[in-house]
Amino acid sequence: MLSTLGLLLVIRGKDKSQAVSEGAMADHNHDNAQDQHEYWKHNGVQIIKGDYLDSNMAQTPGMFRQAATNHARARAEKIWAGTVSIQPNAKAGMHHHDELESIIYVIRGKARMRWSERLEFVAEAGAGDCIYVPPFVPHEEINASPDEPLERVQVRSDNEAIVVHITDVDPVEQPEEAYWIDPIHRHRV
Repeated sequence: MLSTLGLLLVIRGKDKSQAVSEGAMADHNHDNAQDQHEYWKHNGVQIIKGDYLDSNMAQTPGMFRQAATNHARARAEKIWAGTVSIQPNAKAGMHHHDELESIIYVIRGKARMRWSERLEFVAEAGAGDCIYVPPFVPHEEINASPDEPLERVQVRSDNEAIVVHITDVDPVEQPEEAYWIDPIHRHRV
């Protein structure tokens, strides 16, 4: 469990089955004040405490995933967020997430990412770093530490858990280091 995570704040959009009419939201007279109050009470910001995360999902040996926000828990329509703890030297098999985008924020430890058709590229990220995984990119997630767990927060651009496993690939033995530098920070290279 990620004690440093604490909680996640989630802002929910309107749920069509419970939405208050646009007229009621725009009209600020006394008759609709109670409707507005109840709407925002149940359809506004949600706080998911760290000890309320949901581990009822597919797990990989050496990895422990917990959902904070998904459709079932928070009625999220376009996002999934949760925590992942990876044991020392553990790794996920090669896979991609179809059309989904992923962001990984490293809380503690050292993440090693390998990617491409034969996992020929590699980069590492430490605490405070963000990792962006574009749609359809074959990749492998590895805890680069032999003795410390890797703890991170992960966010995906849909609430579906899409994982396409890739098993018929022979990865290269010595991947090439490839660190992306955005155009604004190229002067730091």
